[in-house]
Amino acid sequence: MNKKRSLMFNIVRGAMAIGIALLVAAIFIFISSKGDSLIEKLSSTFSALSTMLFRPLFKADGSFSVKSFTDILASMIPIVFTGLATCVMFSANQFNLGSEGGILLGGFVTALVAVYAPLPGALLPIIAILAGTIVAGLMMLIPSVLKAKLNVSEMVNSLMLNYVIMYIIKFLMNTFIADKTKGTVQTANFQSNAMLPQLIDNGSKLSIGFIVVMVMVVLVTLFMYRTRWGYAIRMIGINQKFSMYSGLNVAFIIILAQVIGGLLAGMGGGIEMLGKNIYFDWTSLPGYGWTGVTVAILAGNNPAFTPLAAFFISYLGKGCTLMSTYSTVPAQLIDIIQAVIFLFFAADQFLAKYRQRLVVKSAEEELKEKPNSERGK
Repeated sequence: MNKKRSLMFNIVRGAMAIGIALLVAAIFIFISSKGDSLIEKLSSTFSALSTMLFRPLFKADGSFSVKSFTDILASMIPIVFTGLATCVMFSANQFNLGSEGGILLGGFVTALVAVYAPLPGALLPIIAILAGTIVAGLMMLIPSVLKAKLNVSEMVNSLMLNYVIMYIIKFLMNTFIADKTKGTVQTANFQSNAMLPQLIDNGSKLSIGFIVVMVMVVLVTLFMYRTRWGYAIRMIGINQKFSMYSGLNVAFIIILAQVIGGLLAGMGGGIEMLGKNIYFDWTSLPGYGWTGVTVAILAGNNPAFTPLAAFFISYLGKGCTLMSTYSTVPAQLIDIIQAVIFLFFAADQFLAKYRQRLVVKSAEEELKEKPNSERGK
């Protein structure tokens, strides 16, 4: 199947998955909506859906809300990073779920540097984010080396590692690091020069990290599709045995893909921490890694499409929050929508017949384009 038809199939498949997810959401909204009659319940359902789908970017009077738009852009930053991390790892057929622990660890290490390191000016946030990035990348050596050398399942390994990281950070916070003068478990405030500059001063906390993540989207896309290392990662994901027989160092590439994923997740944690917070108080896994898996799946493991997928998820997340405010439907509906999208993207047979028709059409077109002399060979 040529690239044009492949792109068409991915768009149709994605639109169908999203449409089914929204249909399932509508059913749950209908069930949980108030009303004694069918008409009242349908009216409540329509009102809730309208709020979820249209209110995130508009005020009550129908005018465009710049604040809401920048809120959505700000909420995209961490899930674009984890989406990029997941894209790289999944492209190598490595189902590593460690970006959740990676973003938590990156945020924690960044926060420690931001609190304690006596560095001047803009050097402090740069060094703090780099520290969080590197430590998260090193952390990802654990599941990647175990996978490459001992064939230990990277999915189970990384999933459990997330909770190990969380409880280690909890122990360190409760025992050594937390500021005892505060009423909650949190660090002391970051040094004033550690905070990232805001792009727009409207309370949305849209920091310069948005520009950084867009640059990273371009760099990761170029890396995956314009370098030999990116080609090797994708080749291993397509056929690992063929890659091994072709002379590629499969073990090294497996480790490389997962470490790059850790670096991206750690950078996302550091930027999220210094862009929106003045102290570290994450007491549980933040959830950005799990959302990043949905972003990567929606993007088709193509880093270039992660901003669009992240915008869609952030938009729906804000819509569900608004819907829970103005109706009886809980904001957790976004989790159901993400789960349904994940389910249909993960189903290999979903629209398989449509894909087969596209493959046949592509083959017929290629055959017609060939000269008669080539057809007989």
